Amino acid sequence: MKILVTGSSGFICGYLVDELLQNGHNVVGIDNYSKYGRVEKSYDKQSNYHFIEGDCKNVDLLKELLSDCDTVLAAAAMIGGISYFHTQAYELLAENERILASTFDAAIWAFQHKKLNKINVLSSSMVYENASDFPSKESDVRKCPPPSSTYGFQKLASEYYCQGAHEQYGLPFTIIRPFNCVGTGEKRALCDKEILSGNVKLAMSHVVPDLVQKVIKGQNPLYILGEGNQIRHYTYAGDLAKGIRICMENSAAINEDFNISTSESTTVLQLAKAIWKKINGDMPFSYVSDKAFKYDVQKRIPSVEKAKALLNFTAETKLDEILDEVIPWITEQIKLGGI
Repeated sequence: MKILVTGSSGFICGYLVDELLQNGHNVVGIDNYSKYGRVEKSYDKQSNYHFIEGDCKNVDLLKELLSDCDTVLAAAAMIGGISYFHTQAYELLAENERILASTFDAAIWAFQHKKLNKINVLSSSMVYENASDFPSKESDVRKCPPPSSTYGFQKLASEYYCQGAHEQYGLPFTIIRPFNCVGTGEKRALCDKEILSGNVKLAMSHVVPDLVQKVIKGQNPLYILGEGNQIRHYTYAGDLAKGIRICMENSAAINEDFNISTSESTTVLQLAKAIWKKINGDMPFSYVSDKAFKYDVQKRIPSVEKAKALLNFTAETKLDEILDEVIPWITEQIKLGGI
C-alpha cells in the first residue's frame, strides 16, 4: 500500500514509519517539525519513503498528497504528558481540531474522487479518562462519562469525526487507541514548560523518561507524582507500531476501534522502583510525593481481547525489556543535552 502518515516525525511515528517500510509499504510523511524541530530518521533516504515538510492544516496540500494513496494515518497533533494538558489546555483542543478537520476534509475528497479506501485515526487512552469499568472495553467509550481534560475530549471528538464521515460520506475508518507508549526517540519538546520536581527541572512530561532522568541525576529521595498508586499499561513503541500497521492492513479492522496495549498493569511506584533498581542497584529506595495534577487519571486498564480476537495482535514486550532499551538511550541524551 501507499500510505500517508501525518505527524510522521513524531515519537510514535518514528517507530511506525520504520515498521511500515520494513513490511513493504510505500510511505509519504508530512510534518511541520513544530514539536522537536528538525530531526533525522534512519529511513529518511529509503527509496520507498518520501517526506514533505508542511502543515497538516493545509487541505490543498493534503489532497495533493492523498491523490495516489491507499490509506492515511491521522497522527499529527499537539501531544504531551500530564503537565502539558494543563499548560496547553486551549491549544490542545483548538489546534488539534483544526488539524483533524483538514485531514478529514482531504480524506473525504480522496475517497470520493481518488483511490483512498480508509482513514486510520490515532486516538488515545485518555478517552477512558473517567471510566469506572475495568478492564475498559472498546464499547465502554460511549458508556462512561466524557473526558474532563481538553486533550481527552478532543481525542474523543476525533472518534466522532470517524462516525460523522462514515455516516455522511461512507468513508471507512479504524480507530486506534495507544496506551502509555514507551521507547527511544522522545526528546524535549520545543514548547514544553519546565517544571520543578524536587531538585530536577522536568521538560518531558511523560513518566518514564522523567523518572529515569531524575534517578540518573542522583535525586534521592525520588520525587514522584501523587502517591504512586496510579495504574498504567506501559506499551513498547515497537509493539504499538506493529499493532497500528496491522490495524491499517487487516480488513477485519474496517469500521472498528481497538485498544493497542500491553496487558500488564504497573503502578507508578512499581515503575519508579524498577527504574531505581536498574540504575542504582541495591541502594535503598525512598521517595517523596509531589502534588498530583488535576487530570492525573488514577486507573487506566484496557481490555486487549478485541485486538487479539480480530487482529491476532498481542503486545508482548515486558516492562523490564523496555527499560533495558530506554535507560541507556536517555542516559546518552542527558550527556548530549537532548533531555
